[in-house]
Amino acid sequence: MAEASKAPKKDAPLRAVKGMNDLLPPESARWEWLDDTVREVMRRHGYAFVRTPIVEPTALFVRGLGEVTDIVEKEMYSFTDSMNGDELTLRPEGTAGVVRAVNEHSLLYEGGRRLYYVGPMFRHERPQKGRYRQFHQVGVEVLGFPGPDVDIEVILLCRALWRALGLQEGRDVRLELNSLGQPEERRAHRTALVAHFEAQHAVLDEDSKRRLHSNPLRILDSKNTAMQALIESAPRLMDFLGAESLAHFDAVRAVLDAAGLEYRINPRLVRGMDYYNLTVFEWVTERLGAQGTVCGGGRYDGLVEQLGGKPTPGVGWGLGIERLLLLLEEAGAAPPPRAPDAYAVVPDAAAWSRAMPVIEALRAAGVAVVQHPAGKDGLGSMKSQFKRADASGARYALVFGADELAQDAVAVKPLRDGAEGAPSAQRQTVRPLAEASRWAAELLQP
Repeated sequence: MAEASKAPKKDAPLRAVKGMNDLLPPESARWEWLDDTVREVMRRHGYAFVRTPIVEPTALFVRGLGEVTDIVEKEMYSFTDSMNGDELTLRPEGTAGVVRAVNEHSLLYEGGRRLYYVGPMFRHERPQKGRYRQFHQVGVEVLGFPGPDVDIEVILLCRALWRALGLQEGRDVRLELNSLGQPEERRAHRTALVAHFEAQHAVLDEDSKRRLHSNPLRILDSKNTAMQALIESAPRLMDFLGAESLAHFDAVRAVLDAAGLEYRINPRLVRGMDYYNLTVFEWVTERLGAQGTVCGGGRYDGLVEQLGGKPTPGVGWGLGIERLLLLLEEAGAAPPPRAPDAYAVVPDAAAWSRAMPVIEALRAAGVAVVQHPAGKDGLGSMKSQFKRADASGARYALVFGADELAQDAVAVKPLRDGAEGAPSAQRQTVRPLAEASRWAAELLQP
């Protein structure tokens, strides 16, 4: 007897790639609020927006970040272009791409630049709350200015953003500060560091042994608890800094003190990229457990030249949007409610030809108006439409009823008046259809 043929399997539904998430309402409203706040803070500080490609040459990050950094060694999404054999990478951070664009387009020809960006980055790591394979960053890069005043500017810019979002420094976030000095000072420190770790070679984990001679400074970043005593007793870079580096750091500290910004000097703060020198800093929080760093940055005076440009000083920072939104939630900082100004109630489809020009005129005047959608059975009863209008959060219902349209008018009915937000008929007014742009301002008044 022939075996019964199996029914073909229905295709499984497609899902997002692990660690790369959809952004949907109502959460998207929080992102819009954050975007709007960032744009306004950057405008007030004189920063111009840039957008660079998501895909860059792999060599950009190998040269820019350092061959033996975790990002380059373990986390980059790299591939070979099947058309021409180019080695390409989904950008894991924003600074290298901005510097590449500045070099390529000669943006510094007429002097220094203050730039900012917002966009997705990609790192192949274990997804966890607030840390994903596709994540988003806000970053600033200031190029062409060597003084400590610009280090201070970008740190205080970050404080301005915290305040605009409703976070408090000291309570929700705090600043940690260090200086990495200049290359020759780091070389002297490196020699002492290698000697220190070589003397305790048996205590080192495999990552640290591998980095001992290629990049020993990265060992200070280790989170291995078995190595913390050894790391704590290691030579401190601050002890190798010369007079100029110390003067730069002291100038940064003096102005931060004058600005009333508290900070902690963290001699083990080195950051995860090789391009930093002099001032480095992190804004950290205790509200997110192990995910403590919210924003990090510093000075990178050699990076522009390293990526093919002329010697140019630079300083900047980057912050993770997902992690910042988690912090805002933990701190109870919430965006203002986003609701339409008005909701159009239309009793039948025949009224749309007269209602729509009014709705469009109001929108052109800046009023947010939501139209009631028709279902399979039409627009539904007036009662159901008013329920939808109230649930939308709109402050007014625009009623295009037969009586109102007979007078070439629309009824403007308050929805947020009276006990417990119940609609009130006491202040309902009638406004002429032809003069919508004139009375639109009434709907925008608080």
